[in-house]
Amino acid sequence: MRPSKAILPLQTLSLILGFAVWGILSSLIVFIKDGIPLTPGQLSLVTAVPVVLGSILRIPFGYWTNKYGARNMFLISFVLLLAPVFYISQANSFFDLIIGGLFLGISGATFSVGVTSLPKYYPKEKHGFINGIYGLGNLGSALSTFFAPVLATQIGWRSTVQVYLLLLAIFAIANFFIGDRKESKLNVALMEQIKGIYKNEKLWLICFFYFITFGAFVAFTVFLPNHLVNNFGISKVDAGLRTAGFVTLATFMRPVGGWLGDKFNPFKILLFVFSGLTMGGILLAFSPSIPLFTVGCLLIGLCAGLGNGTIFKLVPLYFAKQSGIANGLISALGGLGGFFPPLMLSLLLAMTGHYAIGFMALAMVALCSVLLVLYMYWQDRVKLAEQIVQSTSQAVLVTNPKGLILTVNPAFTEITGYSGEDAMGQKPGFLKSGKHDQAFYESMWKQLKSKHAWSGNIWNKKQNGELYLQHLTINGIQNDVGETNYYVGVFSEIDPVDIQNQSRINHSRKNTTNIVM
Repeated sequence: MRPSKAILPLQTLSLILGFAVWGILSSLIVFIKDGIPLTPGQLSLVTAVPVVLGSILRIPFGYWTNKYGARNMFLISFVLLLAPVFYISQANSFFDLIIGGLFLGISGATFSVGVTSLPKYYPKEKHGFINGIYGLGNLGSALSTFFAPVLATQIGWRSTVQVYLLLLAIFAIANFFIGDRKESKLNVALMEQIKGIYKNEKLWLICFFYFITFGAFVAFTVFLPNHLVNNFGISKVDAGLRTAGFVTLATFMRPVGGWLGDKFNPFKILLFVFSGLTMGGILLAFSPSIPLFTVGCLLIGLCAGLGNGTIFKLVPLYFAKQSGIANGLISALGGLGGFFPPLMLSLLLAMTGHYAIGFMALAMVALCSVLLVLYMYWQDRVKLAEQIVQSTSQAVLVTNPKGLILTVNPAFTEITGYSGEDAMGQKPGFLKSGKHDQAFYESMWKQLKSKHAWSGNIWNKKQNGELYLQHLTINGIQNDVGETNYYVGVFSEIDPVDIQNQSRINHSRKNTTNIVM
């Protein structure tokens, strides 16, 4: 499907608006609490509650996007959001803010729309970069945290909230007229898609990674404005500007992460990401001055943005047929990753008087993620090696240093007649034809131990008793200290007649050479 030039910018701008609306309460909370009395616990809950529905709805939003198309999903979402945004502008109590904030979550769920829709229009080698461009929609949070406080100082926070009503109406109309009416649909039952992925451990590991990276982005976006004002005594506008800087950095790193994921191994990028988050969390845990606190936050913003972009490169690689539900589930857990940290930090502040334990917890979870990325990287390497062995046209058998067969490939079964179950655990000697004496095998093993390789023709016996000639190459696989861990034998069946004919040709050439000389 060839994309219209308007599709990517329209969906990206729609996500910018979605994130801007999603961040209304966190960006204006320092103004709202002046008019509506809130305890520290209530304040944290008000800023965190939009994340709940925004995260949960990402799962059906991904599925519905495949079924109904991005145009309809954005249009319906923006129309529905008119009600909670207007309700918040009229709020007079903590309960009003909770109700309105809960339904603001619809705006956060729009993230699943583009990451499900846009890959349909582009080849796989561009998916990381395209999803990264779409991820620039995170700028909506930066725009809210910067412009909303400035506007609120001029016209008040209630009128500022009502400005979003006009923006929602404009983008609902834009999607109605410009959105792609002919987007390809995927009408596969929800439960069928879930059954296809829920047992895949890679899905849950990717969910966990996104829980950390996107969770860190959302949590810091929500947490920073109030924290900067209360802990460092800076102005509300200055706090908004600094938070906007964090959001902007994380947002612009997202397409960079997607591009790097297209160009290099995504797991290597994630190793850098989680190592950086570990160092950033440790730095913040020591309650530094505002310059060092800024460095720690920017490091977390940099790494979170890179991680957000890189992770969505992995989704189409592993879940091409279930991209809607996979994107929805992964982004849902990422959103929930932003719900719990602000509440946990508030609880820890009440219990200990500081946030150090919370930041150290982020560092420890990020460090665990480093180990999990290494595990996935190793698993992919093993799977690749296994696929190479299984798909090669020559027969392959692998033994341990004692000569016991660990695995064979389908070509081995095709030539010998022995299945993998028949061969594994035995020594290759069960294939012996009886045509070679003991000295032949002793010479073979002597060369293997000295040169770690042997190649030659050898007679063996098939399962049906038929003798056959094979050309066999054996290589010893050594570890870093020079110990042989495995022996790999690769062979193919050859016709003895061909060997005899080649021998005659070589003999004839030798005699001709002697005559010429």
